[in-house]
Amino acid sequence: MAKVKMKTNKTAAKRFKVTAKGKIKYWKGGVSHYNTKKTSKRKRQGRKADYVPENIADRVKQLIPYQV
Repeated sequence: MAKVKMKTNKTAAKRFKVTAKGKIKYWKGGVSHYNTKKTSKRKRQGRKADYVPENIADRVKQLIPYQV
């Protein structure tokens, strides 16, 4: 009998990308609207992508098993 495949969490697959070196990259939320009250620094830093911290990277990798 064939091995059962794991299901990819589709919401996680849309939000995370695995780089060539194996780091998990994500794009920050909360910068689309209500920007007048936010500082320039906060808006600028929201435009950049960031990497998932090491302490939760294992949990994110379980959600996207075939992208790792």
